[in-house]
Amino acid sequence: MKLSGTDALVVVDMQNDFCEGGALPTADGHEVVPVINKVGQKFHNVVLTQDWHPEGHVSFASAHPGKKPLETVKMSYGDQILWPDHVVQNTWGAEFHPDLNLPHAQLVIRKGYLKDVDSYSAFCMVDGLTKTGLASYLKERGIERIFVAGCAIDYCVGGLATDAVKSGFDTYIIDDATASIDPSPDASADKAWRDVGAAGVTRIASSDLD
Repeated sequence: MKLSGTDALVVVDMQNDFCEGGALPTADGHEVVPVINKVGQKFHNVVLTQDWHPEGHVSFASAHPGKKPLETVKMSYGDQILWPDHVVQNTWGAEFHPDLNLPHAQLVIRKGYLKDVDSYSAFCMVDGLTKTGLASYLKERGIERIFVAGCAIDYCVGGLATDAVKSGFDTYIIDDATASIDPSPDASADKAWRDVGAAGVTRIASSDLD
């Protein structure tokens, strides 16, 4: 697959808390960093997303007395899965993985920074109303195709890719540059891959890119 100046790589949430030793680690987050670094050199246009929660964020189980991680609560925007405290602003866990090496990235876009609404996709918060401006940025840059990597296919990678299609971009997820929360058979990752495929996202390998 030949790349051009109308292509962009979007690297999702490659942060310490989503990798080995973090508060909410993916199964293979640290393993995809070298693949992302290698792939990133093929792109002129690179965007990084950064989950950026304030203390007491609505997605934290600790913000809901008596609740535990992975339980669900009802919010005005729908069901909210509760997580351990993670990627809290200005902490080590919110920093990018130290081995991530994409110095030519032109934009870092933060999400999840509003205390009372969660965000998986970097295009829009889960309320479906609060936009980040990412779509406008990419369109103004003349981007037509988006290639997605990072953490994790089950939530933020899948959510961003689905929203990218809705925003009019030809969208691909790079399988071996993407981590998962739960990679076991019949787990959330398998469902996520089915869902993004049904939404019009194409699954590729890093070796498919020239």
